[in-house]
Amino acid sequence: MSELIQEQLSIQTDGRELRDITGAIARVVKRAGVDRGLCHVFIRHTSASLLINENADPDVLRDLETFFSDLVVDGDQRFVHRAEGPDDMAAHVRCALTQTELSVPVVDGTLALGTWQGIFLWEHRHRPHCRRLVVTISGVSRP
Repeated sequence: MSELIQEQLSIQTDGRELRDITGAIARVVKRAGVDRGLCHVFIRHTSASLLINENADPDVLRDLETFFSDLVVDGDQRFVHRAEGPDDMAAHVRCALTQTELSVPVVDGTLALGTWQGIFLWEHRHRPHCRRLVVTISGVSRP
């Protein structure tokens, strides 16, 4: 039987960070009861993004943040938009360089991620935020 399930999740961040949300997404997949299909995740914000990357060594996450901090500097004088502080436009640029949605296959009822892969919410603002995600699972369940 073909299924289409959609859930909204709220994820609280602690400020600028890469937050592993793999478990939260995996729980939505499990509740959906889909054997084979696709999990689509969309973040409803312009100053946070989604990423699939290594979840085994935390140095990878630190290095990504270091790289992006050098690439997109908070308070860059070229930025006019500063309505919410010096990290405001930098957060929007970081979001534009990354992604606001991603898709992962569902195989045998679970996310078909690679051995070292995890799903991360990348908070680009320094202040904590509650980020809203829409998770859509489409697929077929076992007869």
